[in-house]
Amino acid sequence: MRVMVIGASADRAKYGNKAVRAYLRQGHEVFPVNPRLSRIESIDAYNAVADVPGPLDRAAVYVPPEVGVTLMGELAARGDVAEVWLNPGADGPEVIAEAQRLGLAVVVACAIVDIGEQP
Repeated sequence: MRVMVIGASADRAKYGNKAVRAYLRQGHEVFPVNPRLSRIESIDAYNAVADVPGPLDRAAVYVPPEVGVTLMGELAARGDVAEVWLNPGADGPEVIAEAQRLGLAVVVACAIVDIGEQP
């Protein structure tokens, strides 16, 4: 699976980093997104959602809702992301509503647990 992790972090205690590591352990192709970092867990990071090469099977979102609302438009504009996973803390009602309004395939659940890992 090709997975974009939005809100990826170099801090191993944060869920954005735990997700990167979990997907890598499971053998998935991971594309971390963080506007301030160039590498996370020894792989290239991308500054923006639009910079990640597609198509993508999944976008796992680990940002606060006030950031996530804007990102839903960026994900929809790509047109090549099969699923958008809003993880706990990123799943504000305004984010869910915007994603649905834009026609994104939204899953409100923990993406790490979904692949059989424990965060």
